[in-house]
Amino acid sequence: MESHNVNNSLNVDMEKDQEKVFDFSKRAQWLRAAVLGANDGLVSTASLMMGVGAVKGDVKTMMLSGFAGLVAGACSMAIGEFVSVYSQYDIEVAQMKRENGGEIEKEKLPSPMQAAAASALAFSLGAIVPLLAAAFVKEYKVRVGVILAAVTLALVMFGWLGAVLGKAPVVKSSARVLIGGWLAMAVTFGLTKLVGSHGICLLNASVGTGDYSFEQCMSL
Repeated sequence: MESHNVNNSLNVDMEKDQEKVFDFSKRAQWLRAAVLGANDGLVSTASLMMGVGAVKGDVKTMMLSGFAGLVAGACSMAIGEFVSVYSQYDIEVAQMKRENGGEIEKEKLPSPMQAAAASALAFSLGAIVPLLAAAFVKEYKVRVGVILAAVTLALVMFGWLGAVLGKAPVVKSSARVLIGGWLAMAVTFGLTKLVGSHGICLLNASVGTGDYSFEQCMSL
């Protein structure tokens, strides 16, 4: 009898340990997804602001482009996450019906609305960093420097968090995220600068709708 009770106790303890491991794993996945979403918002919004600033560097234009990027990106992330998690939800419901004879354990199912809200919030938190950095600086060059400094600090922090949650090497992960963010901003800035100052003028000149000739466009 004692042996039976001990076995039952051990089984209960093992089940509790498994539930704790599952719960921790599930939370870690959510946290890691939130970090990645915030990093996405940070890099895409900062790159957009830098790109627009390469052509028109006034604070209102940069802020408006950054805000548009925040709203569009957050909506896109939310819709994408909702559709993705809802597909997972349908698959798990069908699996439960097959295994449990039609019984559905709702507490074990993912929440599409929660996933969408979390994704949008994470993206917005990342995107707000360059917006706040640029909001109170009127001088263009100083503003760009402040954005770069703020984004660099946030990239390092997100890289560190992602490494800790994913149990990856911290230095390599942080460096990878930082270099990737810098590269995205540099490419966006360079290409927008290239096509923004001369490309649009040349295009208008080629179709006869601009105020400048080819030679005047090249001298701008």
